[in-house]
Amino acid sequence: MTEVITLAHGSGGKMTHDLIDSIFFKYFSNDILMQGNDSALLDLPGGKAAFTTDSFVISPVFFRGGNIGKLAVCGTVNDLASSGAIPMYLSCGFIIEEGLPVGDLEKIVRSMGETAMECGVKIVTGDTKVVQKGAADKVFINTSGIGFIPEGVCLSGAYAKPGDSIIVTGTIGEHGCSILLEREMLEINSEISSDCASLNKMVERVLGVTKDIHVLRDPTRGGLATTLNEIAKQSGVGIRLYDEKVPVREDVRGICELLGLDPMYMANEGKMIIILPQSSVEPVMNVLKREKQGANACVIGEVIAEPAGRVLMKTVTGGNRIVDMLVGDQLPRIC
Repeated sequence: MTEVITLAHGSGGKMTHDLIDSIFFKYFSNDILMQGNDSALLDLPGGKAAFTTDSFVISPVFFRGGNIGKLAVCGTVNDLASSGAIPMYLSCGFIIEEGLPVGDLEKIVRSMGETAMECGVKIVTGDTKVVQKGAADKVFINTSGIGFIPEGVCLSGAYAKPGDSIIVTGTIGEHGCSILLEREMLEINSEISSDCASLNKMVERVLGVTKDIHVLRDPTRGGLATTLNEIAKQSGVGIRLYDEKVPVREDVRGICELLGLDPMYMANEGKMIIILPQSSVEPVMNVLKREKQGANACVIGEVIAEPAGRVLMKTVTGGNRIVDMLVGDQLPRIC
């Protein structure tokens, strides 16, 4: 651990996990928190529920494909969906910098309301604080969400098993690449936009055809590589990917190559990782291919017993390389 917090501590990668392990888990430790999932899984008198919270500090607050408000709702809904929950209620807290145009705030709030309606959730409580100019950057949003988990659904990052197949529901890296181009005002002719989208309805339909799924996870900060490393460590298994099967748009791949970045570590805001027994792949893929957000779904690898806690990539030349967790930060304030 360093003696001060750096931007890399917010990357979602290795330094974020080190910070969580050494500070937050140290003082907040309990059996629910230590499960390490995107949502807390709660046993309530009426059944099982998922509870999650997230904060959004993205810059810029308006971007191609969405804005901080849409992102806040979709991100929280997707975390609930990753637990197999049906999202029900959200809260929202705003920290607004003095000087933000009221018109911009209205656009953000309107987008949140419209997105919540599309997701089938209600924003039922909230809070607003205003800080002096220079004490924030336009607006930060915190959202929390709660949803109920249907009977028979049992998902966790700790449930991946050797022999399982790994699906990603679409092409990776668009959100991170889009934000990079807009923030740095790079003069690159591209139609890339953020993939920001809610996935709860798609997940609900997938679980409607089979509940024989072990892990769902949306690969946001740190990208596909970091999220798969998290799952490998939680489950105590290895993961083998196939380079040629990981779906990446050619324009995203080209920009990453130009800038020396790896799309495996670029953030996504509208994709889901699904880890499931091989026998469940066909019915799940049949559902995904009928969904707008799952049309480009691919099986990209499988779970293996060894090396436990590691992710390997089989290259097109037949070799293997280690795909580690993100170290540092390719792009801070991505969500």
